[in-house]
Amino acid sequence: MTQAAKWMYIVIIAVILFPISYIASNAEMISPALALFLGLIFAFSFPNPFPRFNKKTSKYLLQASVVGYGFSMNLQESLKSGAEGMTFTIVSVVGVMAIGVMVGYWLHIQRKTAYLISSGTAICGGSAIAAVGPVIKANENEMAVSLGVVFILNAIALFIFPPIGHLADMSQTQFGTWAAIAIHDTSSVVGAGDAYGQKALEVATLIKLTRALWIIPLALVTMLIFRDKSAKISIPWFIFLFIIAMVVNTYCGLPQEFGHTMAFWAKKGMVLTLFMIGASLSPSSIKAVGAKPLLLAVLLWIIISVSSFFVVKATIV
Repeated sequence: MTQAAKWMYIVIIAVILFPISYIASNAEMISPALALFLGLIFAFSFPNPFPRFNKKTSKYLLQASVVGYGFSMNLQESLKSGAEGMTFTIVSVVGVMAIGVMVGYWLHIQRKTAYLISSGTAICGGSAIAAVGPVIKANENEMAVSLGVVFILNAIALFIFPPIGHLADMSQTQFGTWAAIAIHDTSSVVGAGDAYGQKALEVATLIKLTRALWIIPLALVTMLIFRDKSAKISIPWFIFLFIIAMVVNTYCGLPQEFGHTMAFWAKKGMVLTLFMIGASLSPSSIKAVGAKPLLLAVLLWIIISVSSFFVVKATIV
Protein backbone atom coordinates (compact mmCIF):
# COMPACT_ATOMS: atom_id res chain seq x y z
CA MET A 1 0.00 0.00 0.00
CA THR A 2 2.80 2.45 0.92
CA GLN A 3 4.66 1.84 -2.33
CA ALA A 4 1.45 2.24 -4.34
CA ALA A 5 0.69 5.49 -2.50
CA LYS A 6 4.15 6.86 -3.34
CA TRP A 7 3.79 6.11 -7.04
CA MET A 8 0.24 7.44 -7.19
CA TYR A 9 1.30 10.67 -5.43
CA ILE A 10 4.16 11.19 -7.91
CA VAL A 11 1.99 10.37 -10.94
CA ILE A 12 -0.72 12.86 -9.94
CA ILE A 13 1.87 15.62 -9.44
CA ALA A 14 3.32 14.85 -12.88
CA VAL A 15 -0.13 15.01 -14.48
CA ILE A 16 -0.85 18.35 -12.80
CA LEU A 17 2.45 19.84 -13.97
CA PHE A 18 2.33 18.33 -17.46
CA PRO A 19 -1.27 17.34 -18.34
CA ILE A 20 -1.53 15.20 -21.44
CA SER A 21 -4.38 17.32 -22.81
CA TYR A 22 -2.21 20.42 -22.55
CA ILE A 23 0.68 18.81 -24.43
CA ALA A 24 -1.62 17.40 -27.10
CA SER A 25 -3.93 20.30 -27.84
CA ASN A 26 -2.71 23.32 -25.87
CA ALA A 27 -5.84 23.07 -23.68
CA GLU A 28 -6.18 24.71 -20.32
CA MET A 29 -4.30 23.28 -17.35
CA ILE A 30 -6.02 21.19 -14.71
CA SER A 31 -8.46 23.39 -12.78
CA PRO A 32 -7.98 24.26 -9.08
CA ALA A 33 -11.19 22.43 -8.13
CA LEU A 34 -10.11 19.28 -9.98
CA ALA A 35 -6.67 19.38 -8.31
CA LEU A 36 -8.26 19.66 -4.88
CA PHE A 37 -10.68 16.86 -5.76
CA LEU A 38 -7.77 14.62 -6.80
CA GLY A 39 -6.10 15.40 -3.47
CA LEU A 40 -9.22 14.48 -1.53
CA ILE A 41 -9.62 11.21 -3.44
CA PHE A 42 -5.97 10.40 -2.75
CA ALA A 43 -6.33 11.23 0.98
CA PHE A 44 -9.38 8.97 1.31
CA SER A 45 -7.72 6.14 -0.62
CA PHE A 46 -4.14 6.10 0.65
CA PRO A 47 -2.12 7.22 3.66
CA ASN A 48 -0.01 10.23 2.70
CA PRO A 49 3.44 8.78 1.86
CA PHE A 50 5.26 12.10 2.26
CA PRO A 51 3.47 13.99 5.09
CA ARG A 52 6.35 16.33 6.03
CA PHE A 53 7.22 17.07 2.41
CA ASN A 54 3.55 17.64 1.61
CA LYS A 55 3.04 20.07 4.49
CA LYS A 56 6.18 22.16 3.94
CA THR A 57 6.02 22.19 0.16
CA SER A 58 2.37 23.25 0.05
CA LYS A 59 3.15 26.19 2.34
CA TYR A 60 6.18 27.52 0.47
CA LEU A 61 4.90 26.66 -2.99
CA LEU A 62 1.79 28.76 -2.36
CA GLN A 63 3.92 31.69 -1.22
CA ALA A 64 6.26 31.43 -4.21
CA SER A 65 3.30 31.16 -6.57
CA VAL A 66 1.65 34.27 -5.14
CA VAL A 67 4.90 36.23 -5.51
CA GLY A 68 5.36 34.92 -9.06
CA TYR A 69 1.85 35.97 -9.98
CA GLY A 70 2.66 39.49 -8.78
CA PHE A 71 4.97 39.89 -11.79
CA SER A 72 1.92 39.78 -14.06
CA MET A 73 -0.15 42.35 -12.16
CA ASN A 74 -0.27 46.14 -12.57
CA LEU A 75 -0.09 47.84 -9.15
CA GLN A 76 -2.21 50.88 -10.04
CA GLU A 77 -4.98 48.89 -11.72
CA SER A 78 -5.03 46.32 -8.94
CA LEU A 79 -5.30 48.93 -6.19
CA LYS A 80 -8.13 50.65 -8.05
CA SER A 81 -10.02 47.38 -8.46
CA GLY A 82 -9.54 46.25 -4.87
CA ALA A 83 -10.04 49.55 -3.07
CA GLU A 84 -13.80 49.10 -2.62
CA GLY A 85 -13.33 45.88 -0.67
CA MET A 86 -10.83 47.26 1.82
CA THR A 87 -13.34 49.03 4.10
CA PHE A 88 -15.51 45.96 4.51
CA THR A 89 -12.36 43.96 5.23
CA ILE A 90 -11.72 46.02 8.37
CA VAL A 91 -15.31 45.69 9.59
CA SER A 92 -15.46 41.97 8.88
CA VAL A 93 -12.18 41.13 10.65
CA VAL A 94 -13.22 42.84 13.88
CA GLY A 95 -16.80 41.60 13.67
CA VAL A 96 -15.93 37.94 13.03
CA MET A 97 -13.41 37.88 15.88
CA ALA A 98 -15.94 39.32 18.33
CA ILE A 99 -18.79 37.04 17.24
CA GLY A 100 -16.53 33.98 17.17
CA VAL A 101 -15.30 34.45 20.72
CA MET A 102 -18.84 35.02 22.04
CA VAL A 103 -20.37 32.05 20.19
CA GLY A 104 -17.46 29.86 21.26
CA TYR A 105 -18.11 30.77 24.89
CA TRP A 106 -21.84 30.05 24.44
CA LEU A 107 -21.10 26.63 22.90
CA HIS A 108 -18.63 25.82 25.71
CA ILE A 109 -15.75 25.32 23.27
CA GLN A 110 -12.24 25.53 24.67
CA ARG A 111 -11.21 29.18 24.72
CA LYS A 112 -8.06 28.75 22.62
CA THR A 113 -9.77 26.56 20.03
CA ALA A 114 -12.58 29.11 19.58
CA TYR A 115 -10.03 31.91 19.32
CA LEU A 116 -8.02 30.05 16.67
CA ILE A 117 -11.10 29.22 14.58
CA SER A 118 -12.25 32.84 14.79
CA SER A 119 -8.79 34.06 13.72
CA GLY A 120 -8.72 31.68 10.77
CA THR A 121 -12.19 32.74 9.63
CA ALA A 122 -11.57 36.44 10.14
CA ILE A 123 -8.25 36.74 8.34
CA CYS A 124 -6.61 34.04 6.24
CA GLY A 125 -7.30 30.53 7.45
CA GLY A 126 -4.30 28.34 8.21
CA SER A 127 -1.79 31.20 8.03
CA ALA A 128 -3.60 33.15 10.77
CA ILE A 129 -3.96 30.04 12.93
CA ALA A 130 -0.28 29.20 12.49
CA ALA A 131 0.68 32.75 13.48
CA VAL A 132 -1.64 33.09 16.48
CA GLY A 133 -1.21 29.54 17.84
CA PRO A 134 2.28 30.05 19.32
CA VAL A 135 1.24 33.41 20.80
CA ILE A 136 -1.55 31.80 22.88
CA LYS A 137 0.55 28.65 23.46
CA ALA A 138 -2.06 26.41 21.82
CA ASN A 139 -1.34 22.70 22.13
CA GLU A 140 -1.13 20.25 19.22
CA ASN A 141 -4.75 19.13 19.53
CA GLU A 142 -6.12 22.69 19.56
CA MET A 143 -4.06 23.53 16.47
CA ALA A 144 -5.08 20.35 14.65
CA VAL A 145 -8.80 20.87 15.32
CA SER A 146 -8.69 24.51 14.21
CA LEU A 147 -6.71 23.79 11.05
CA GLY A 148 -8.86 20.78 10.24
CA VAL A 149 -12.15 22.65 10.36
CA VAL A 150 -10.75 25.51 8.26
CA PHE A 151 -9.43 23.14 5.60
CA ILE A 152 -12.78 21.33 5.40
CA LEU A 153 -14.64 24.58 4.71
CA ASN A 154 -11.93 25.72 2.28
CA ALA A 155 -12.48 22.60 0.22
CA ILE A 156 -16.24 23.15 0.16
CA ALA A 157 -15.84 26.84 -0.76
CA LEU A 158 -13.67 26.12 -3.76
CA PHE A 159 -16.41 23.92 -5.24
CA ILE A 160 -19.51 26.00 -4.45
CA PHE A 161 -18.43 29.65 -4.70
CA PRO A 162 -17.86 29.93 -8.49
CA PRO A 163 -21.28 28.39 -9.35
CA ILE A 164 -22.99 30.69 -6.84
CA GLY A 165 -21.20 33.67 -8.36
CA HIS A 166 -22.37 32.76 -11.85
CA LEU A 167 -25.90 32.08 -10.63
CA ALA A 168 -26.01 35.51 -8.98
CA ASP A 169 -24.53 37.11 -12.12
CA MET A 170 -21.64 38.62 -10.15
CA SER A 171 -19.05 40.65 -12.05
CA GLN A 172 -15.38 39.66 -11.95
CA THR A 173 -14.64 42.41 -9.41
CA GLN A 174 -17.63 41.50 -7.26
CA PHE A 175 -16.72 37.83 -7.14
CA GLY A 176 -13.03 38.49 -6.47
CA THR A 177 -13.95 40.77 -3.56
CA TRP A 178 -16.49 38.32 -2.15
CA ALA A 179 -14.14 35.36 -2.40
CA ALA A 180 -11.32 37.25 -0.68
CA ILE A 181 -13.57 38.16 2.24
CA ALA A 182 -15.64 35.00 2.64
CA ILE A 183 -13.17 32.18 1.89
CA HIS A 184 -10.67 31.38 4.63
CA ASP A 185 -7.37 30.33 3.11
CA THR A 186 -5.34 32.12 0.44
CA SER A 187 -4.99 28.93 -1.62
CA SER A 188 -8.76 28.46 -1.99
CA VAL A 189 -9.31 32.18 -2.59
CA VAL A 190 -6.81 32.11 -5.43
CA GLY A 191 -8.28 28.86 -6.75
CA ALA A 192 -11.84 30.21 -6.73
CA GLY A 193 -10.77 33.48 -8.33
CA ASP A 194 -8.87 31.65 -11.06
CA ALA A 195 -11.90 29.46 -11.76
CA TYR A 196 -14.09 32.57 -12.18
CA GLY A 197 -11.81 34.66 -14.38
CA GLN A 198 -8.59 36.63 -14.74
CA LYS A 199 -9.92 39.86 -13.21
CA ALA A 200 -11.52 37.98 -10.32
CA LEU A 201 -8.19 36.29 -9.63
CA GLU A 202 -6.32 39.60 -9.50
CA VAL A 203 -8.88 41.29 -7.23
CA ALA A 204 -9.18 38.26 -4.94
CA THR A 205 -5.41 37.91 -4.57
CA LEU A 206 -4.84 41.57 -3.77
CA ILE A 207 -7.63 41.88 -1.21
CA LYS A 208 -6.81 38.55 0.44
CA LEU A 209 -3.14 39.42 0.88
CA THR A 210 -4.07 42.84 2.23
CA ARG A 211 -6.40 41.06 4.64
CA ALA A 212 -3.57 38.73 5.65
CA LEU A 213 -1.55 41.69 6.94
CA TRP A 214 -4.08 41.86 9.77
CA ILE A 215 -2.15 38.93 11.26
CA ILE A 216 0.30 41.45 12.72
CA PRO A 217 -2.15 43.65 14.73
CA LEU A 218 -4.15 40.54 15.67
CA ALA A 219 -1.03 38.89 17.12
CA LEU A 220 -0.22 42.06 19.09
CA VAL A 221 -3.75 42.25 20.52
CA THR A 222 -3.63 38.52 21.28
CA MET A 223 -0.45 39.01 23.28
CA LEU A 224 -2.30 41.54 25.45
CA ILE A 225 -5.41 39.35 25.85
CA PHE A 226 -3.43 36.27 26.82
CA ARG A 227 -0.80 38.29 28.74
CA ASP A 228 2.30 36.90 27.02
CA LYS A 229 4.79 39.58 25.99
CA SER A 230 7.50 37.02 25.27
CA ALA A 231 5.63 35.38 22.38
CA LYS A 232 7.01 35.76 18.86
CA ILE A 233 4.92 37.11 16.00
CA SER A 234 5.06 35.29 12.68
CA ILE A 235 4.99 37.94 9.93
CA PRO A 236 3.89 36.86 6.42
CA TRP A 237 6.92 38.32 4.64
CA PHE A 238 5.94 36.87 1.27
CA ILE A 239 3.17 39.47 1.03
CA PHE A 240 5.76 42.24 0.85
CA LEU A 241 7.59 40.30 -1.87
CA PHE A 242 4.29 40.10 -3.76
CA ILE A 243 3.96 43.90 -3.56
CA ILE A 244 7.56 44.34 -4.75
CA ALA A 245 6.84 42.03 -7.71
CA MET A 246 3.85 44.19 -8.70
CA VAL A 247 5.93 47.38 -8.38
CA VAL A 248 8.69 45.90 -10.55
CA ASN A 249 6.20 44.78 -13.19
CA THR A 250 4.44 48.15 -13.20
CA TYR A 251 7.40 50.54 -13.25
CA CYS A 252 10.45 48.65 -14.56
CA GLY A 253 9.26 47.91 -18.08
CA LEU A 254 9.51 44.13 -17.93
CA PRO A 255 8.74 42.28 -21.19
CA GLN A 256 5.07 41.28 -21.34
CA GLU A 257 6.06 37.71 -22.17
CA PHE A 258 7.95 37.49 -18.86
CA GLY A 259 4.80 38.37 -16.94
CA HIS A 260 2.76 35.81 -18.88
CA THR A 261 5.35 33.11 -18.20
CA MET A 262 5.47 33.90 -14.48
CA ALA A 263 1.67 33.88 -14.30
CA PHE A 264 1.52 30.53 -16.09
CA TRP A 265 3.90 28.81 -13.66
CA ALA A 266 2.37 30.60 -10.69
CA LYS A 267 -1.01 29.09 -11.59
CA LYS A 268 0.64 25.69 -11.94
CA GLY A 269 2.10 26.11 -8.45
CA MET A 270 -1.26 27.16 -6.99
CA VAL A 271 -3.01 24.18 -8.55
CA LEU A 272 -0.33 21.81 -7.23
CA THR A 273 -0.69 23.42 -3.79
CA LEU A 274 -4.41 22.63 -3.77
CA PHE A 275 -3.72 18.99 -4.58
CA MET A 276 -1.28 18.81 -1.65
CA ILE A 277 -3.78 20.46 0.69
CA GLY A 278 -6.46 17.98 -0.38
CA ALA A 279 -4.01 15.09 0.08
CA SER A 280 -3.49 16.12 3.70
CA LEU A 281 -7.21 16.13 4.57
CA SER A 282 -7.57 12.49 5.66
CA PRO A 283 -10.70 10.89 7.20
CA SER A 284 -8.95 10.78 10.58
CA SER A 285 -8.26 14.54 10.49
CA ILE A 286 -11.92 15.24 9.68
CA LYS A 287 -13.11 12.92 12.45
CA ALA A 288 -10.82 14.65 14.97
CA VAL A 289 -12.49 18.03 14.44
CA GLY A 290 -15.58 17.33 16.56
CA ALA A 291 -19.12 18.65 16.28
CA LYS A 292 -18.93 21.88 18.30
CA PRO A 293 -15.82 23.38 16.67
CA LEU A 294 -17.26 22.50 13.27
CA LEU A 295 -20.57 24.15 14.23
CA LEU A 296 -18.75 27.32 15.31
CA ALA A 297 -16.77 27.45 12.06
CA VAL A 298 -19.85 26.88 9.93
CA LEU A 299 -21.85 29.58 11.76
CA LEU A 300 -19.03 32.11 11.34
CA TRP A 301 -18.63 31.13 7.69
CA ILE A 302 -22.34 31.60 6.99
CA ILE A 303 -22.34 34.98 8.70
CA ILE A 304 -19.33 36.32 6.78
CA SER A 305 -20.38 34.74 3.46
CA VAL A 306 -23.98 35.97 3.46
CA SER A 307 -23.27 39.46 4.83
CA SER A 308 -20.33 40.07 2.47
CA PHE A 309 -22.33 38.76 -0.50
CA PHE A 310 -25.09 41.33 -0.04
CA VAL A 311 -22.65 44.18 0.74
CA VAL A 312 -20.57 43.40 -2.34
CA LYS A 313 -23.62 43.12 -4.61
CA ALA A 314 -24.98 46.42 -3.28
CA THR A 315 -21.78 48.50 -3.34
CA ILE A 316 -19.49 47.15 -6.06
CA VAL A 317 -20.12 47.18 -9.79
